[in-house]
Amino acid sequence: MGALPPPKPASKRSAILIAAIVGGSLLVVLSGFLTIRSIIASGITRGPDNVFGDQNLKTSLALIELYKVRYGKYPDSLSDLKFTGQWDGIALNSVRYYPNADRTQYYLEVERGWIGKPNFVMPEEFWRGTGYSASLKPQKK
Repeated sequence: MGALPPPKPASKRSAILIAAIVGGSLLVVLSGFLTIRSIIASGITRGPDNVFGDQNLKTSLALIELYKVRYGKYPDSLSDLKFTGQWDGIALNSVRYYPNADRTQYYLEVERGWIGKPNFVMPEEFWRGTGYSASLKPQKK
């Protein structure tokens, strides 16, 4: 028996197949992203976004205010909160927190409800007795 012939280099056909698989995968991801965006834009998630956003706001506010009671100042960041439950992370990851320099006041806003950004306004009475200050809202650039 003679020696085996050397293996053939990868064919052009294999390269086309790989490019087609990669391109198809990217197309599936892009279409999924666009589908989710169009669902959010349609307004169909507005109700659940507001319900989840409301809960995320209230949970985060309660944890921030509890921190103040325990430590005398508001936290530097939400990651400073202690003794949180497993579900609290959902709320804390759905809000943005902006404390002032001496940690005596803060601004808190909900970024995500169920899927998209909720659209609701809390009455002034809700914030009474908290360190919330609308004046700390960051200016949009």
